[in-house]
Amino acid sequence: MIEYLDKFFTYLEVEKNYSSHTTLNYRIDLQEFAAFLGNTPVKKAGYPDLRRFLALLKARNLKPRSVSRKLSALRSFFKFLQREGVLSSNPAKLLVTPKLDKPLPHFMTEEETVKILEAPRSDKISSFRDRAIFEVLYSTGIRVSELVGLKTDDVDFISNVIKVMGKGKKERIVPIGDKALYALKDYLDKRKVKAQAVFLNKNGTPLTDRSVRNIINKYILEQAAAQHVTPHMFRHSFATHLLDHGADLRSVQELLGHVNLSTTQIYTHLTTDKLKRIYDKAHPRA
Repeated sequence: MIEYLDKFFTYLEVEKNYSSHTTLNYRIDLQEFAAFLGNTPVKKAGYPDLRRFLALLKARNLKPRSVSRKLSALRSFFKFLQREGVLSSNPAKLLVTPKLDKPLPHFMTEEETVKILEAPRSDKISSFRDRAIFEVLYSTGIRVSELVGLKTDDVDFISNVIKVMGKGKKERIVPIGDKALYALKDYLDKRKVKAQAVFLNKNGTPLTDRSVRNIINKYILEQAAAQHVTPHMFRHSFATHLLDHGADLRSVQELLGHVNLSTTQIYTHLTTDKLKRIYDKAHPRA
């Protein structure tokens, strides 16, 4: 099986434009399956082998989402082998994906959002940077991976848009508000290091996803806030607040860079709850 894996991952990266994160997870999942097969050639692996592997995963009490991802990796791999003529059929096609519960995303209220946006207050360059990070995350709804990948040339201060590289290496243009642009300009004007990357650490190198998480945690601890805030919560709050203020779902889908509308629809559950509260409070016979 190992001899086909390198070809498969090249196919994912070059032809399918899969992100490095997805490719890495698929590699881990498929290496686990290769270890399960042992000396059994992948050409002889059939549906019963896949069922036994699935039973092994369930015996480990893995979460349904983890099992689903592993099955997705297997389906893609066997589909690739069929495409390459190694197999005549795809035995993984018959596997049933476990039902997934869609947890509602955690988000900040508008008041909580303003509080975290205004938390960086010192005259240090790091404070100007942190304020710009928070403003950009909330103003655009971009992923933290897209934020740390921003280049100075990606920011159009005249047209109020930024260019981001999203999942699957897909480029998109996202509007950005004046307050975020002002915060960004303040930071860049005060920054002494010249670099292509927008957000830098104290050593002058680009921030990482983990760095942004640590920055947020620092301000949450300073405020002794009860709620645990993650970088992705800025994205959830962005989408929820837009819908609360009347934005249509299709527009929010485009802004978030979601391929499928069903991914965006999870936010409608949150706004429905708010509508119910308004109804209960305002209707005389609620």
